[in-house]
Amino acid sequence: MNISVGQSLPDVTVHIKRDGKVTETTLADWAADRSVILIAVPGAFTPTCSEKHLPGYIAHADALKAKGIDAIGCLSVNDVHVMAAWGKDSGAAGKVDMIADAHGLAAHAMGIDVVTTPILGKNRAARLALVARSGLVTDIYKEEPSVFSVSSAEYMLERL
Repeated sequence: MNISVGQSLPDVTVHIKRDGKVTETTLADWAADRSVILIAVPGAFTPTCSEKHLPGYIAHADALKAKGIDAIGCLSVNDVHVMAAWGKDSGAAGKVDMIADAHGLAAHAMGIDVVTTPILGKNRAARLALVARSGLVTDIYKEEPSVFSVSSAEYMLERL
């Protein structure tokens, strides 16, 4: 993994769809001047991502914000419309920004791009959670393949 504590989030273009409008930003700009949690997941609508990872951050968004987090983002190598649909389906609106990394450039810039099984069809992001303050990474919790524990919202709450 290339991204490490003390480094800046990459200045790589990503997209977020809010209120029917697609916004282009960079991870660096998204995190600028605030404290954020960024989770990365292998894919929208996939079992662990949809049943555990994202729901935990939605359920605990208020508690995380009470501990000083200004925004939570969920990054996946999916297009912006898929991420918006997943956000709508999951109830993420207003709690978690659904960040589309359509070509995997942000995942690659952070060194978290992985080749997955053929069922997902292309490189994806490894599962992780990180904290960044004013764009600088302060904490990283990366999962081993096929594991979900250290990137959970509950684990993050214990560490903030």
